[in-house]
Amino acid sequence: MGRPRMLNAGGIDPIAEEPHPPRAADPAALACAISAEASAVLAVMRRSLRHPRAAADDAAADHPLVSSLKALRRLAFAPAAAASPSLPAAALRPFLDAVRSEEANAAVTSASLAALHEVMALTGRSLPGSALREVVDAVASCRFEAGAEAAAEEAVLMRMLQALLACLRAPAAPALGDQHVCTAVNTCFRVVHQAAAKGELLQRFSRHAMHELVRLVFARLPLIGGADAEDATVKPEMSGMDKNHPFGIGQMENGNGSYASEAGIPDENSADESGLSVEPYGIPCMVEIFHFLCSLLNVAEQIGFDEDLPLFALKLINSAIELGGSAIAKHPKLLSLVQDELFRNLMQFGLSISPLILSMVCSIVLNLYHHLRSELKMQLEAFFCCIILRLSQPRFGATYHQQEVAMEALVDFCRLKNFMVEMYANLDCDITCRNVFEELANLLSKSAFPINCPLSSMHILALEGLIAVIQGMADRIGNATSRPELRPVELDEYAPFWTVKCENFSDPQHWVKFVRQRKYVKRRLMIGADHFNRDPKKGLEFLQGNHLLPEKLDPQSVACFFRFTAGLDKNLVGDFLGNHDEFCVQVLHEFAQTFDFEEMNLDTALRLFLETFRLPGESQKIQRVLEAFSDRYYEQAPQAFANKDTALLLSYSIIMLNTDQHNMQVKKKMTEEDFIKNNRNINGGNDLPREMLSELYHAICRNEIKTTPEQGMGYSEMSPSRWIDLMRKSKSTPPYIVSDSQPVLDHDMFAIMSGPTIAAIAVVFDHSEHEEVLLTCVDGFLGIAKISAFHHLEDVLDDLVVSLCKFTTLLNTSLVEEPVTAFGDDLKARLATETLFTIANRYGDYIRTGWRNVLDCILRLHKLGLLPARVASDAADDSEASMETVQGKPAPSSISTSHIPVMGTPRKSSGLMGRFSQLLSLDSEEPRSQPTEQQLAAHQRTLQTIQKCRIDSIFTESKFLQPDSLLQLARALIWAAGRPQKVASSPDDEDTAVFCLELLIAITLNNRDRIVLLWQGVYEHIANIVQSTVMPCALVEKAIFGLLRICQRLLPYKENLADELLRSLQLVLKLDARVADAYCENITQEVARLVKANAGHIKSQMGWRTVVLLLSITARHPDASGVGFEAIMFIMSEGHLSKSNYPFCIEASRQFAESRVGLTERSIRALDLMADSVSNLARWSQDTQGPGICLQSSTWSHAFDLVIFALLDDLLEIGQNHSQKDYRNMEGSLVLAMKLVAKVYLQLLPDLFGLSSFCKLWLGVLSRMEKYIKIKVRGKRSDKLQELIPELLRSILVAMKSRGILAKRSTIGGDSLWELTWLHVNNISMGFQSEVFPSQEYEQPNNVSSPRGVNNVEAQN
Repeated sequence: MGRPRMLNAGGIDPIAEEPHPPRAADPAALACAISAEASAVLAVMRRSLRHPRAAADDAAADHPLVSSLKALRRLAFAPAAAASPSLPAAALRPFLDAVRSEEANAAVTSASLAALHEVMALTGRSLPGSALREVVDAVASCRFEAGAEAAAEEAVLMRMLQALLACLRAPAAPALGDQHVCTAVNTCFRVVHQAAAKGELLQRFSRHAMHELVRLVFARLPLIGGADAEDATVKPEMSGMDKNHPFGIGQMENGNGSYASEAGIPDENSADESGLSVEPYGIPCMVEIFHFLCSLLNVAEQIGFDEDLPLFALKLINSAIELGGSAIAKHPKLLSLVQDELFRNLMQFGLSISPLILSMVCSIVLNLYHHLRSELKMQLEAFFCCIILRLSQPRFGATYHQQEVAMEALVDFCRLKNFMVEMYANLDCDITCRNVFEELANLLSKSAFPINCPLSSMHILALEGLIAVIQGMADRIGNATSRPELRPVELDEYAPFWTVKCENFSDPQHWVKFVRQRKYVKRRLMIGADHFNRDPKKGLEFLQGNHLLPEKLDPQSVACFFRFTAGLDKNLVGDFLGNHDEFCVQVLHEFAQTFDFEEMNLDTALRLFLETFRLPGESQKIQRVLEAFSDRYYEQAPQAFANKDTALLLSYSIIMLNTDQHNMQVKKKMTEEDFIKNNRNINGGNDLPREMLSELYHAICRNEIKTTPEQGMGYSEMSPSRWIDLMRKSKSTPPYIVSDSQPVLDHDMFAIMSGPTIAAIAVVFDHSEHEEVLLTCVDGFLGIAKISAFHHLEDVLDDLVVSLCKFTTLLNTSLVEEPVTAFGDDLKARLATETLFTIANRYGDYIRTGWRNVLDCILRLHKLGLLPARVASDAADDSEASMETVQGKPAPSSISTSHIPVMGTPRKSSGLMGRFSQLLSLDSEEPRSQPTEQQLAAHQRTLQTIQKCRIDSIFTESKFLQPDSLLQLARALIWAAGRPQKVASSPDDEDTAVFCLELLIAITLNNRDRIVLLWQGVYEHIANIVQSTVMPCALVEKAIFGLLRICQRLLPYKENLADELLRSLQLVLKLDARVADAYCENITQEVARLVKANAGHIKSQMGWRTVVLLLSITARHPDASGVGFEAIMFIMSEGHLSKSNYPFCIEASRQFAESRVGLTERSIRALDLMADSVSNLARWSQDTQGPGICLQSSTWSHAFDLVIFALLDDLLEIGQNHSQKDYRNMEGSLVLAMKLVAKVYLQLLPDLFGLSSFCKLWLGVLSRMEKYIKIKVRGKRSDKLQELIPELLRSILVAMKSRGILAKRSTIGGDSLWELTWLHVNNISMGFQSEVFPSQEYEQPNNVSSPRGVNNVEAQN
């Protein structure tokens, strides 16, 4: 039933120290106060004190109690006493006498105790320790007349408690000494016990008083020194904490029915009164009190289950631990009580069906972990394995309330930042301990899964535990000075794994490497155990191959493998140990040597031994096993038996008794006498002590020895034998490692728990609809992402991204009629989306394959028109917003692809505001319903969510991504775009491909310093688009101009890649004719911009060839030729003409000159460009070989054939066969052609003469002069040619004569050159021979050789 809170309106705790009344300012005031208290007690005494002549006042005045009070009144006002320091103690004695008196009734005793409390309050600061000790003694021996009413008796008990509390609160309380403190606590507990039959107020007050006393005592523990403080001898009176009574207190009723403690009234000549000093109370009394509190748990277990007493004891213990704190570890006796007796009882009460007791047990262990974990390594392992892990799972029979309390306790532990890492370092990385961290993490993950049931508080609780563990790891990242470098652990050679020690457990540089190696060994041992369970021989071979067993097996190593490896099949181990093979027998004896049976009972030792394997069924195997056990036991306990045969025989007898008592098929059970009789004369011919045999008999009857132990690693209860083994093990276990808040082991831990944790949080996120739970899950997702990124666990981060993408609902919005509205109404989807893109922005460096899932969500947002307009922008767009023009026309794709007109189907307006405006707009032709307020609010929430996502930052900030992540992002974009198809794709697919290409180009431009990383994939993707497109479309348009844009922007920064970038422009030449024609003008404009901006960065011949070729092909395009020619002019006239590009520019100029597109003026300008370029040739020749253009003679011969003669022949053909109206200036052209051939011939005559083909070349000149002089222009021969050709011919002949080239060299046989020359010259003009050679000189000058090839020409003629 409910109990009222003992707090008044002001919130005052009745147990808290009552405020002292103002102390008297002078001795007179103190005297008045003391006199008033004495008068109050006297008044009660006069009415209640028993006396034979009580009717007369004078008779009552003769009573000693009355006399002492009257004397006190006189003393208080005495001038000498007022200044005496002994006044406070003297003022207490009359009241103490009244408390002790058996003649005083309850009213007198109550009034005396009240007066005592008031006087102590007035004089508390000056009360000496001796006075406090007197008060404790008086209260402990308080007596009063029997037969008092219940209310009066309760008042006396409450006054007693107030007095005891005042003593412990007094400034001089430490001077009480250990004995009196124990007496005070004992007295208080006696009142607690007596209050059980009293009113509820007294019950509450007494328990609170006991609680306060314990707190006051143990609050001094941190102030006491180390272990040397325990050397004080505990007085015999300390045994006054009597525990014979079931409730831990001795009660005695005197003849009058009054109450007193069994300690009785102490002798008046106490130690301090006899002059001996009393040490302040300290460790001895604390040890005694703590032991007493622990014993209450033992007593409660003996008398049956009653949660009231153990719960009260547990609360007191918890208070003592809270106040004592880490100081307990400084005192071995207190620490020993905690390690053994307390924890053993906690293990028993931890399985209580009472949630209150279980909760208090967990609270105590939580405090013990916080303060003393370095001393409780094995105890903590036992607590988690036998209590938490057992009660948190219903399969072990725990009730729901037990599961809930155990899970709450586990979550509290997880909230301690370093709890899990310390469990991992100390237990999971210890080959002799359980994998507590791993099992707790799995428990939390499994408990968070709502399997075939709705989400419950238990699931949320487990989720909080998981999040706490994740948050602890994330916080440690914040404390990290740098990322720990963890190298893979390997064993290069064999070393006995059970003997490896760490050099320094206080230095992380030592113990981190050590525990990681131990964890590796432990994991390999468990794998080896799995192999052993399937095939023992292969299991041992596996361990040998992993350097965990020596190449040549020895008995000790195999025995230690059996002893320290968890998960072994105990049947196989038992068969191996019981085998008669010599090696197996040696292993058996080495196995027995691993046990410590010192100071252990035989049955306990046998239990421990048989728990590690299954005892074989064959008698011979049993004998070998028990022989090995007996040898080891007798070796460590030789005083127990006469010889080892005694141990063997008694062990056999115990096994037989165990079978007899616990086998259901045995009907007639062995009695104690039978057992004793069976074991006569086995101790070297003598009998064993009857008490020992009787104890063994009853121990076996009460608790069966499990000869078939549990398989695997279950969560069994803590038995007494296991506890003994645990305490032995705790003495030899490595020191407890205290974490220093650095993430040195988090990588390994997170790798273990990440998968189940992500799945568990995702399931809860999926099943929950509460915002608080969803936000908790989001915190978990962000923490996982932070840890994964810090420890470079890319696979984990990818898995997290995949899970989040499922919750965004963006991948399946086709199933929703209004996806934008539905998204705005779905809090879970919006949180998931915001979390996804937060992770992508913060930790994108470590996303790999997850980029594909992120892009799926981005593409869906793009299709819904929810993306910001600048998602595909690059960093330079802002600075280059203004566009340059070429020939007065804007360059559509000069900088941003957004300027390019799209040839395909126009897309709907996109962007956040565009989408919102679509909602608000109403079609005038087809009226639509006005959107509701709910729809508007949903859209507004959607827009706000997308803005928070900062999706554009993923691409604009891609320059900060690590190379691997950037490459994966680019590949994801290419994958999302899909492979281009030659057949027309759907509008949605094309839109997706275009958008992905925009993003790909954006990150390429943003990462110009790392273009080598991306270029191959980008180029191949664009090439696939170009080569597979046969009709103009938006995709190929983006591809072409994106490629041009990349080249334009990167050429100034990547000269080493200039050739590669320019070579990529050859893709434009591979465009389908229809595509090329559609975009020719824009392509030319872009190429022109590229040339003007980057002409100085184009160095190679290949680069110029590509660029000029792209420009030259526009010569016949009506729209593009103008821009193309302007670019050629820019190259040739603005100082960019070079040896690398000269041939290509000349060819381009020729094409523009021959082009019929455009005005004639352009052709003339093209010819002028070609003519002006000769100066460059001359300059280059001068720089290399001297003045003039120096070419090989043979080259000039080809120049005549291919250029000059071809030009003359073409003009001749045009003049003869075409209408003169089409070529109005044909006569001028023919005149210029003749001047050209004459001028070139004369200038090159010295070089040409030496050629073998000189005669042929010379005759070619003559034959064309002959033809030109005969040509008719407008129906008649040209007067200009008739006049010009003879003059030119005369000049040539004179020059040839002067150089000795033309002369008649022989009269015999004739001269071919001479004869052929005059043959053609005479056809032109008859008088040249006599004019040039008037004397007809036939002789050849000596310095001129005969021209080569003359005979050949003659032969041809």
